[in-house]
Amino acid sequence: MTATAEAGVAAPRMGPVPTALRLGALFGPSVFGVTAAAVALPEIARALHAGPAEVAWVLTAHALALGVGTAVFGRLADAWGARAALLIAAVVLAAGAVVCAAAPSLGVLVAGRLVLAAGSGGTAAVGAALLAGVEPADRPRVLAGYGAVMAVFASAATLAGGAVTTWLSWRATVVLPVLSVAAVPFCLGLARRPGSRRPVDVAGAAALTAAVSAMLVLIQARTLDLGATVVAALAAVLVLSGGALAWRVARRPDGFVPHPVLGEAAHRISAVTGAGVFGGLFAAMYVVPQVLAGEHGWSVLKIGAALLPGAVVGAALARRAGSLGARGGRLLLAGTALAAAAALAAASTGEGGPWPPVVAASLCLAAFAVTQVVITGDVSARLPVPLRGAGMGLLNLTFFVGGGVGSAVAGALAESLSPSAILAVAAVFPLAAAALAAARRSA
Repeated sequence: MTATAEAGVAAPRMGPVPTALRLGALFGPSVFGVTAAAVALPEIARALHAGPAEVAWVLTAHALALGVGTAVFGRLADAWGARAALLIAAVVLAAGAVVCAAAPSLGVLVAGRLVLAAGSGGTAAVGAALLAGVEPADRPRVLAGYGAVMAVFASAATLAGGAVTTWLSWRATVVLPVLSVAAVPFCLGLARRPGSRRPVDVAGAAALTAAVSAMLVLIQARTLDLGATVVAALAAVLVLSGGALAWRVARRPDGFVPHPVLGEAAHRISAVTGAGVFGGLFAAMYVVPQVLAGEHGWSVLKIGAALLPGAVVGAALARRAGSLGARGGRLLLAGTALAAAAALAAASTGEGGPWPPVVAASLCLAAFAVTQVVITGDVSARLPVPLRGAGMGLLNLTFFVGGGVGSAVAGALAESLSPSAILAVAAVFPLAAAALAAARRSA
């Protein structure tokens, strides 16, 4: 087997540009699960008779399952090989799309989103692992091309969400991540690295999933009107599962959460930085469409179109980030995250009409696009081949848990604060990310 095949990419005839296009097409539709679906939230709430706090679970559940899916399938790719993991993820993704498309209630829709997002996370995890396995000589060109493809998806997501919701249905919008399935046949040739055949650490995966799930539900305990007994039980689950996970990591360093990945300070800082950016994006994409629809009477299509120019700017910045190198990329990430935080704070005043929230959401999209390229490139260059699937999966898990916390916090505050005021709280997420990225750059 060639070195290229062992790294997880295709035979030598597959050049950097075709590789970037295929991996971008595999990963890209996962963006629709957040930004496109967020544009459709007002229509979903109206159709399913749900309040603002309840409909937040369309994003929160997606973030939770997307994060867990990336971690689980990243580990499966290491153990069973990328090809098997990719095929299983595609089946799960398609099954979730069917449930969402037929959902008669918000509860069933959220359940379908959990399944769909787990499969979407799986395709994203395999794509990230394959991207991490690109030969060092080809990595700059592949990352630049990958960033360009991701930028296209990111810039088109809001308009796609508005157009599909208006001309078809919100049901079609929430299943747009299933488009990744169309890219699977073209990526199977890239998935050549065999698995280690080591057993997957199911106990570690279960402990991590339980801890994250309990945390997100506890954040919205008041909104969900949970009783004291349920809250106490969830708190116990969080403490026990967190303790079990820590014990598992110490006892089995090569388990679901590998100690070499967790113990690397640069990986931890990168993960928390991305979580801050994603938290701000999810919170903004939960609040801004409701502000524009509820306070300014905008249609879903108009909301999607208004966010398009900012997303295009983010696409251009992401494309540029792929060619700046590690230090320059982190500086760009710090700048876009800081700009997003400032715009969210300005929009929280409610002054200036509908455009300050539009600018804030657009800058959050830009920071999201830059984060995908900068942190993926930085971390993938540091991971050894046997840990690439696990490392990239856990990185994306942290990102999407941050996103889930952002939408959960926004949903929890919906009953006590105005939508505009929630944006001030959302600004904390990208502000923290900017500080970490700047500190990492100077380290």
